[in-house]
Amino acid sequence: MTTDNKNDGTVKAAAFGRRLCVYNGGLLTKGTPRRILELAGWEVTTGLPREGDWVGLWGRSRTAWRAQAVAGWTEAPILTVEDAFLRSVHPGRVRGEAPVGLCLDRTGMHFDGGAPSDLERLLATHALDDTALLDRAREAMDSLAYWHVGKYSATDPALAAPEPGYVVVVDQTKGDAALMGAGRAAFLEMLAFAAEEHPGARIVVKTHPETGHGGREGHFTAEDATGRVTLESRPIAPRVLFEGAVAVYTHSSTLGFEAIFAGHRPRVFGQPFYAGWGLTQDQDAPARRARTLTRAQLFAAAMILYPTWYDPVADRLCEVEEVVAGLAARARAWREDRGGYVAVGMKPWKRPHLSRAFGREVAVRFARSVPESGERTAVVWGMAEAPEGALRMEDGFLRSRGLGAALVPPLSLVLDAPTLYFDAREAGRLDALIDAAGQTPVGELRRSERLIRSIRTQKLTKYNIGEVMPEVPAGRRVLVAGQVEDDASMMYGAGEIRTNLDLLRHAREANPEAVILYKPHPDVEAGLRAGALEDADVTGLADVILTGVSAAEALTVADEVWTMTSTLGFEALLRAVPVTCLGMPFYAGRGLTRDLAPRPPHRMGQDVTLAQLVHACLIAYPRYFHPATGEPISPEQAVRLLAEGVEMPRVNKALAWLHGLVSPFRR
Repeated sequence: MTTDNKNDGTVKAAAFGRRLCVYNGGLLTKGTPRRILELAGWEVTTGLPREGDWVGLWGRSRTAWRAQAVAGWTEAPILTVEDAFLRSVHPGRVRGEAPVGLCLDRTGMHFDGGAPSDLERLLATHALDDTALLDRAREAMDSLAYWHVGKYSATDPALAAPEPGYVVVVDQTKGDAALMGAGRAAFLEMLAFAAEEHPGARIVVKTHPETGHGGREGHFTAEDATGRVTLESRPIAPRVLFEGAVAVYTHSSTLGFEAIFAGHRPRVFGQPFYAGWGLTQDQDAPARRARTLTRAQLFAAAMILYPTWYDPVADRLCEVEEVVAGLAARARAWREDRGGYVAVGMKPWKRPHLSRAFGREVAVRFARSVPESGERTAVVWGMAEAPEGALRMEDGFLRSRGLGAALVPPLSLVLDAPTLYFDAREAGRLDALIDAAGQTPVGELRRSERLIRSIRTQKLTKYNIGEVMPEVPAGRRVLVAGQVEDDASMMYGAGEIRTNLDLLRHAREANPEAVILYKPHPDVEAGLRAGALEDADVTGLADVILTGVSAAEALTVADEVWTMTSTLGFEALLRAVPVTCLGMPFYAGRGLTRDLAPRPPHRMGQDVTLAQLVHACLIAYPRYFHPATGEPISPEQAVRLLAEGVEMPRVNKALAWLHGLVSPFRR
C-alpha cells in the first residue's frame, strides 16, 4: 500500500503504522498536519524513539533542534515535514489556515540544496516518462493557470499589471528557512544584477503576502523604490504579473517555481528544488543536478509524486487535482466576497445560510430596500426589482437533497447580472461563460468529464429525492418533465407552450406510438407550488405517471426527454439522453438539444460540447458551500456530500413544517 496509488513507491512508501516521535507543538496537536501524518500511516507520539521508530521535525523551525538532538542520541531516522507547494488561500500566519498538503521527506529537505532530498532523488533518477503521468501534469498546470491558484491564492486576477516590459524581482520574508541564511545583502545583489542585465527596464519588486499584514518583514523597503524600481504589494495574481515581465529574478521563492509554468526561465540565486534542471538560469545551483527536465516532468515530480495531499471535506488523502479544485473554490470566494454584500429583501429563513456562505470575508448586511451608500454590492433573490449594478441570486443546478420550497438550504448558489440563467431574453454571466467555452483548457475539460461520470455513477440530480422506478411498459419511452407553471424559468424562458397539460398534448401528438412517462415536478407533488394535473387530465396522454420517482431513476428508462424549460433536460444531457425543448432553457440553443423554439440572438454563436457546457454550468458558474459551515467547497466535494446524504439544519425542519401548513398549494 502507498499513500498515492499513482506513485511507483520510489519515495512515498507508506509508513505502515510506524511511530513518529515529535517534539513540536504543532505536530503534536490534533490539527491538520497531524491528521495528514496519521492518514499517511504514521502514529504521531512523543517520548524517546524505540527501535523502528522515526523522529519527525518541522522543516527548519526553531524547535527542529530538539528532534535533531534526539535523533542524534538514538540514531533514529528523521522524517522532515513541510508545507506542500500549494498551501492555502492566505499564508498560515495571516489567517491561521491549515495546509492542504505536506512534503514528508525521509532523506533531507527540499529547500536545502546542501544535501539531496527525496524530491531531488525523484527529479534526478525517476524516469518521468509515463504518458498518463505527464498528461496529468500538463492538465493540472492548465487548471492552476485557469483559476490563478498558487501556493497562496489570495490574489485578484482582475488587478492589472504594470505596462509590459518590466523585470520582476521576488522578495521573501526575513529569516525564511528556504533562504538558508541569506539576508538583505543577497537581495540587494540580486536587484543589482537585474538592473545591470536589463538596462533601462523598469524593475518591479513583488513583495511577500505576509509583509502586508503586519507580519514578517521583507528584505526590500520603500527606500529601495527609487528610480526605475517600484514595489508591488497589491494582491496581483502572479500569472498576470508574469505575463508582462521580460525576466524574473528570485532567490528561492516558490514564485520562481510558478514563473517556470508561466513560460519564464527565472534567474535563481539560491538553491531551491527547481534550480539546476535546465529550466532556470542558475547562479549557484548544486553541481550534482545535471539532468535536463521538461516543465511537465518537473511538475509531475514536485506536485504529483512528492507531496501528500489532503481533502479536508472528506478527511482523506487525495490527488493534486482535487486540491486545485478545492483551493479554486476558496480563492474565488475570497475574490468575490471581500467587498461585502447587502442582501435586499431576503426571506428570513435564507439569511443564516447566506451569512455563512457569503459573509466569511465581510459580514452580510440584510435590508428591506437598497441603502443609499453603494460601498457594498447589492444582491436580490431571483428576478426581484434590483438597482443598477446589483447581482441576482438563485439556486445552482446541484442544489440539495430536498426541495427549496420545503426550505432545505442549498449547497450551491449562483450570482449573475444583469439577469439569471433562466432568462432567455438577454445574456447573463452564464451565457458569457458558455460563449467562452471554446477557450476552456484541456485540463478543465477533463475535469468536466470526470464530474459527469461521477454524477452519473452517484445518480445525482438537482434535488436528489424520490423513490425507485416502478415497472413501465416496453417500447420507446418518452419522459415528459412537468414543471411549476408559475416558476421564473417558465415566465422568462418558455415558448408558446406554457402549461404541463399542453406539454403533454404536444409530446403525445409528436410521439403517437411511444410510451409517454409523465413526471410531475417534486414541488408540485408536495403541494407547495402550482402546476398539478388531475388524473382525468392526462388520460390518453400519459401511459404512466411517475409519482414520487426520482429524476435519476426516471432517466434510466427514458429514450428521450420532452420539456419546456426544466433542469431535468440538462440532467438528461449528462446521461446522453436526447432532449427536445419547447422553450429556451439555459442549456438549449447550444447544439446539444432539439429546439422547437427559436434561438435568441445572443445564442447564435458557436455550438459547444457537453464537457464545455458542463464546465460552464457546474464548475465555473455556481458557488458551492458546506451545509454545516458555509465553507466554500468544490463541485467534486459537493457531489460527494450529496452522494453521502446531506442533513438539513434542524431549525429549517420546523420552518418547513410551518411553511407547508400555510402554502396556498397544499392539498
